[in-house]
Amino acid sequence: MKKKTPAKKRGVIKKVAVKTISVKKKTPKERLIGRITHFYDNIGVAVIKLTAPLKKGDTIRVEGGDVSVKQKVSSMQNDHKPVAAAKAKNEIGMKISKKVRDGYRVYKIG
Repeated sequence: MKKKTPAKKRGVIKKVAVKTISVKKKTPKERLIGRITHFYDNIGVAVIKLTAPLKKGDTIRVEGGDVSVKQKVSSMQNDHKPVAAAKAKNEIGMKISKKVRDGYRVYKIG
């Protein structure tokens, strides 16, 4: 009778390198459009000094310190009057869902 050889001795096992492919998600572009100059804590309104235009319906992200707030612009005011759009160099007021501080950066998404 023939003796059976163990599986390791019968043949060479080849190792195949597996290459991982990373799929990048398409992320919307963000660009800096202004900074927070003041925050009214009792009413939750931030004053933003714009360096680029902003309009109602845009999505913004406020970032600074350990805070990052992403929200849609539902309304904004310039000199206590509602406006639909604001130009660069304007100061606008708008409600922010979290507490922010002076100097936080405001980015426009998309």
